[in-house]
Amino acid sequence: MIVIKSAQEIAFMRQAGKIVAITLQELGGKVRPGVTTGELNEFAEDIIRKAGGIPAFLNYQGFPASICASVNNEVVHGIPGLRRLENGDIISIDVGAFSHGYCGDAARTFPVGEISEDAKRLLAVTEESLVRGIEKAVSGNRLGDIGAAIQTFVEDNGYNVVRAFVGHGIGQKMHEDPQVPNFGKPGHGPRLEPGMTLAIEPMVNAGTDNVAILPNNWTVVTDDGKLSAHFENTILVTGGQPEILTRLS
Repeated sequence: MIVIKSAQEIAFMRQAGKIVAITLQELGGKVRPGVTTGELNEFAEDIIRKAGGIPAFLNYQGFPASICASVNNEVVHGIPGLRRLENGDIISIDVGAFSHGYCGDAARTFPVGEISEDAKRLLAVTEESLVRGIEKAVSGNRLGDIGAAIQTFVEDNGYNVVRAFVGHGIGQKMHEDPQVPNFGKPGHGPRLEPGMTLAIEPMVNAGTDNVAILPNNWTVVTDDGKLSAHFENTILVTGGQPEILTRLS
């Protein structure tokens, strides 16, 4: 069942979203060669808690950290730890936080030092595909319009969207109905209505869309070892243009 949020619920989600946005902004300034993913995790958890939030990922179905930190060919759900970032890496950081019982969820892929032109292009295309998807999150459109916009832009640029993992509804739970695929057909799926809140999150691979899960049962990697990027925002469907809830203002 797709939950339509009340004005009060949306206000709580804005608060949660702002905590997530602040955390990602601060993390961006900490991403550099030599830092460990574990240090980034500790920094993020501190920001979330000082802002009055609760880390949404920590202990979620057993996940052992407050952020997902996925490096290079890691698509999503990378577990922070002792890995030290190197110049030329890219790192996708996914952050979730609860405030007043409601969740915000967003992700960014950051360059580590100087990255290759190919990596820069992958990041730019993935981020723009999120923009294209959000533009379709308009009342009266169908859910498939979002995925189709993302898929078309990504594939036109020579990349592939991950199909095994998708976006989702969000609210009192981090994952609610509906699923929000990054692929699809225009005019298909549930009709979008004001008050729907969605986490739209294209995961884009430089090579094949096929993925595998590492033995830790969490970290998803590209099947061919090529780079992957991930951008995400929590958005609100309104009577007009969609509102990004995971932003600073």
